[in-house]
Amino acid sequence: MRGRDAFSNYHPLVNFLYFCLIFGFSMFFTHPVCLLISLFCALCLNIKLTGAAALKGLFCFSLPALVAISLINPAFNHQGTVILCYLPSGNPLTLESILYGLSAGTMLVCVLTWFSCFNEVITSDKFIYLFGRIIPIMSLLLSMALSFVPKFKAQFEQVKQARSCLVGRDVTNGSLLKRLGFAVSCFSIMVTKSLEGAIETADSMKSRGYGLPKRSAFSVYIISKRDKFALLWLFFCAIFVLCGSLSGCLFWRYFPSIRGVLIRPATIATYIVYFALCITPSIIDIVEEIKWKYLHSKI
Repeated sequence: MRGRDAFSNYHPLVNFLYFCLIFGFSMFFTHPVCLLISLFCALCLNIKLTGAAALKGLFCFSLPALVAISLINPAFNHQGTVILCYLPSGNPLTLESILYGLSAGTMLVCVLTWFSCFNEVITSDKFIYLFGRIIPIMSLLLSMALSFVPKFKAQFEQVKQARSCLVGRDVTNGSLLKRLGFAVSCFSIMVTKSLEGAIETADSMKSRGYGLPKRSAFSVYIISKRDKFALLWLFFCAIFVLCGSLSGCLFWRYFPSIRGVLIRPATIATYIVYFALCITPSIIDIVEEIKWKYLHSKI
C-alpha cells in the first residue's frame, strides 16, 4: 500500500522537487562519499516504503548489474597509472578502472533504488496534478507508464493463479518447452489486457474533457506552512550542495590517477548537508512516529 510514510503526505511539489534534486545529485556526483550517502539513504527510504522483502527483489537485479559493470569496465577501460597485472590480451588491468567500475555500478544501484522510492511516493494523481495543465497528454502517458510495471506484475500473478486451476496449463508443470509456451500465453493475455486498459483510460479521460483549455480541475492538495518550510529546506540544501560542488569541495577524479578532496572543513560541511537532504524523508517519518507515540500515550 502506498503512502504509508509521512513524507508521502506532503504536497506533490515538495515530493517532486526532492526527487529531482536527488536524481540530479546521484547521477552527477562521482565522489565516493556522496555515492555511499546516497545509497544508504535510498536503502533506508526504500525499506520504509516497500519493506525488506521488496528490497530483495531490487537487489536481485541491482547487485548483478553492479558486479557486471565492475568486471566489464576494467576489461575495456585500461586507463590509469597503477597497473595491477596484464590481461591475456596484453592490456593492463589498472586500479583506477576497477574503482571507476565500482563507482559507476554504485551510481546505477542508487538511481534504481531512488526510482523505486519515486514510484511509491509520486502516484499517478500527484503527477497529473503537477503537469496536467502544462502538458496534459504527456502527463497522462507518463503517469500510465509509471504505474504500468506494478499493475502488470499484480495482474500477471492473477492470470497465473487462474491458469494454475486448469489441469495441465500451469507454468510449473510439464517440460521446459511446455512451460515456456504457457508463460508466453500468460504474457500475451497480459499485453492484450494492458492495451485494452490503456484504450479505456484514454476514452474515459477524453469523455471527461481532459486536456481542454477551459476545463476546471478539482484538487485536494493545498500548500500548507509545513510544505513551505519543506520547500525552503530543500532550496537551502540544494544551493549549499551546489555551491560546495562548484567550489571544488566535492572534486574527485579516477583518471589518469585518483585525485580528490576527501577531508576538508568545507567538504565535511557539504557531506553533512547532502546527508541531511537525502535523509530528509526518513527523518520526517521518525519525527511523525515520535509525535504519534507521544500523543497516543496522552490518551
